[in-house]
Amino acid sequence: MSRGFIKEGDQEEIPMVPPRAYLPEGVPNFVTKEGLEALNEELRSLEEARAQAGEDYITVNYLDAKMKLLISRINSAVETDLSKADKNTVGFGAWVRYNGRVVRIVGVDEANVTKGLVSFISPIAKALTGKNAGEVFELQGSGGPERIVVEEVSYEPLALTQIVHEKVVPTKQVVSRHIDQSLKASESVDYHVAPQSSALRNDKREDGVVASSTVEGPRLFEPEVNPMEFLPIVNERGNIAGRALYMELHQGNKILHPAVHLHVLNSQGAITRLYWWHVAFGETPEKTLKRKMEETLGLSGMKPMLKRQYIREDKNEKELVYLFSIVSDDDLPATPEGKEYRDLFAKD
Repeated sequence: MSRGFIKEGDQEEIPMVPPRAYLPEGVPNFVTKEGLEALNEELRSLEEARAQAGEDYITVNYLDAKMKLLISRINSAVETDLSKADKNTVGFGAWVRYNGRVVRIVGVDEANVTKGLVSFISPIAKALTGKNAGEVFELQGSGGPERIVVEEVSYEPLALTQIVHEKVVPTKQVVSRHIDQSLKASESVDYHVAPQSSALRNDKREDGVVASSTVEGPRLFEPEVNPMEFLPIVNERGNIAGRALYMELHQGNKILHPAVHLHVLNSQGAITRLYWWHVAFGETPEKTLKRKMEETLGLSGMKPMLKRQYIREDKNEKELVYLFSIVSDDDLPATPEGKEYRDLFAKD
């Protein structure tokens, strides 16, 4: 992780820059032509941003540290010449159709599996490299062995298979299903989950995806996502060690940052709503929670009770969670459906 130079006494203001995509030591930094162009374009954008930063030394230091990493990556780039590739064999830069999907093997900074771009150091790229169309082999994955059939190899562009996570965008009328019983209280939270009231119907589309909707119901809570927002970086005790952009804290770098979870209980002691927010830079967890309760839930003058704090980690991020609870019988915004949202509260 890189830091910019700062003024003495301003350590708490250091923006921390996550490292670039992992590249094993001693492995050449292969890039495609398009990948090198993207790196240079990124550098131009950072240079423009730095010129506009003026005397904002925090932003200047942040951008300088970010550019230092980027320039090092550009200087080490080895652009491949696809015209010299064996057109029948999978190699760097190739488009490969296998098992009905198409991927392209690219550099580590170019990789984006959701867009069909896989890093040349990834297991699937390593397994495919050197193979020819028609070859069949097994690849051992986390879910067991997968039979791979190489259907086509090309060094001319093919339409890549993008991974689209189907998401039904709810309106104010959409409400959640019953909260999964797995969210029952842990040792420190001695209460049970109650369903959210709603009149649900299931509509099955032609692709087989079931979309839930309601005719009537409360407004929906929508988690906030602001990729360009600065969030605090903390240690395990919650002390601030710096700050970084939202988008950089959610790319698998596992840099610890604080969040608040809120359990809303009804007067019978059952959970009726589960909410979460990132703690804003410059605020305590309590201050962010009270502000968000007023802004998004319409609740003011309430004193949330801190139940516990713990570290939650998934493939994208690492959070220091502050778990609070309140008691309210108000008709509050319903929370999103789906396992992905419920999993955020699995350790509560």
